[in-house]
Amino acid sequence: FLAAADGLGSIAIDTTQLNMSVTDPTAWATAMNNLGMVPVGLAGQQLVADSICVPGFDPSLSMMTGITPINPMIPGMGLVPPPPPTDVPVVKEIIHCKSCTLFPPNPNLPPPSTRERPPGCKTVFVGGLPENATEEIIQEVFEQCGDITAIRKSKKNFCHIRFAEEFMVDKAIYLSGYRMRLGSSTDKKDSGRLHVDFAQARDDFYEWECKQRMLAREERHRRKMEEDRLRPPSPPAIMHYSEHEAALLAEKLKDDSKFSEAITVLLTWIERGEVNRRSANQFYSMVQSANSHVRRLMNEKAAHEQEMEQAKESFKNALTGILTQFEQIVAVFNASTRQKAWDHFSKAQRKNIDIWRKHSEELRNAHSEQLMGIRREEEMEMSDDDSGDNPSKKLRVDDSALAAQAYALKEENDSLRWQLDAYRNEVELLKQEKGQLFRTEESLTKDQQLQFLQQTMQGMQQQLLSIQEELNNKKSELEQAKEEQTHTQAMLKVLQEQLKSTKELAEINEHDESQANEINVLTVALVNQDREKNSEKRNPGLKSEKEALLIGIISTFLHVHPFGANIEYLWSYMQQLDSRISANEIEMLLTRLPRMFKQEFTGVGATLEKRWKFCAFEGIKTV
Repeated sequence: FLAAADGLGSIAIDTTQLNMSVTDPTAWATAMNNLGMVPVGLAGQQLVADSICVPGFDPSLSMMTGITPINPMIPGMGLVPPPPPTDVPVVKEIIHCKSCTLFPPNPNLPPPSTRERPPGCKTVFVGGLPENATEEIIQEVFEQCGDITAIRKSKKNFCHIRFAEEFMVDKAIYLSGYRMRLGSSTDKKDSGRLHVDFAQARDDFYEWECKQRMLAREERHRRKMEEDRLRPPSPPAIMHYSEHEAALLAEKLKDDSKFSEAITVLLTWIERGEVNRRSANQFYSMVQSANSHVRRLMNEKAAHEQEMEQAKESFKNALTGILTQFEQIVAVFNASTRQKAWDHFSKAQRKNIDIWRKHSEELRNAHSEQLMGIRREEEMEMSDDDSGDNPSKKLRVDDSALAAQAYALKEENDSLRWQLDAYRNEVELLKQEKGQLFRTEESLTKDQQLQFLQQTMQGMQQQLLSIQEELNNKKSELEQAKEEQTHTQAMLKVLQEQLKSTKELAEINEHDESQANEINVLTVALVNQDREKNSEKRNPGLKSEKEALLIGIISTFLHVHPFGANIEYLWSYMQQLDSRISANEIEMLLTRLPRMFKQEFTGVGATLEKRWKFCAFEGIKTV
């Protein structure tokens, strides 16, 4: 294929070496067939397929006119339009340039591979360039794909080209696989197979990030504008407090139609802290006006409750009428199913009547249950009224005048009491102000110094008490440590004397096992006695109910085993009752109760074994 491409180049470019007419299509077709290539660039044929050429391109401008063939890859024209249908393969054609010629790859070969496209890619890698290719030739070939901003050519056969826009990279990738030949030369340094791929450049990635940030800002601005558009209108601004505004507000509070708006302003003023000694009476009158609406609201509630009761009554009456009609309809269906009339209906009519009857009975039952539920609720309300659980329900509309009069008297009494409390508070404030005027700054500083000294003295006393407590604790710990040390020294002396005696006895009677057992029993008894004393001092009693239960089970188990049992045997038995218990816990419990359990050594040498026995009954006998 390379030899054919080289041969074709020598024919296509240098027309002086041809023995045939350049404008003869038949001669061109014969030459291309001899080279094993499809004839291209002839009159009436396009250099690039219809799916690739720009609409409106005139294919008749070819070598027949004596003009250099116009290529659809000139700047401003789209080389790669939207991808063609997958079922129609794209046929690549020969591309002629001034300084070189590009021959398409074999269509039977797989398409050239490319790496994953980096975001915002505007730079391509071009490899496989001819060794003699210059930067001008590279720009001549690739500027047909779009505006080139920079070309970085290496000493080797590759370069990097950066375009102005991202879509121009797709046009450059289209040239991957083409064979490039400079002029009509057949030298290897003048030919090469192009490999065009995406390149990762920091400038491209930076511009892409800037563009993404700009889009994100636009999106945030758009969302904010949308939220502002959909946000409900803000409530009207509340005016600041003044005596004039307070007088207007007091009039609005008396008006039922403007009460909801006025009460909001009053609440805002109180929360802002507008209440002071000068405006307290005015605010009190406005609060009193607000309280006067409680009676109106209660009357409105009673009226609405009365309307609700009337609506319930009308609904119940209507439901009763509907239920009566349902009963009549069901009676008609039941009469129709009797033999006198039933025999005269056809089979289809009987089926329809039966279906209608069942449906009517279901609706009647549902309505009757609803009516019974309403009646049960009424009976429950009546029973509540009779029992007197809620006294407010006993009031009737006829007694509303008396209740309103009593409520008004109570309200006046409360207002008078509140005025009296306000006057008392003012008198106390005046007294305090007079007392503060007579007090000098020196007395204030002395009081502050005395308070500070008292606080420091209290803190020092507390620190002294805590240090004394720590000292007492340390002394008690030191005494306990001394007692333990003396006890261990005495035990060590006893054990050394016993060891000497056992050695003398072993030399005299080597095979006397009974004496050795007695010595072991004596030593263990001494150790147990000491442990009993220590345990009596340290462990005065049981800690929980669980320990008492464990002691009972262990006592029963060891009482059944008069010769004792080792700790592993005892632990395996207790594991069946409580899987969370450990051998160490059982042994600690046994050592804490030396009057109930004792430990003995049995055997000699390798058969020496520690066993626990139950000795509570022996302690009772000795006592």
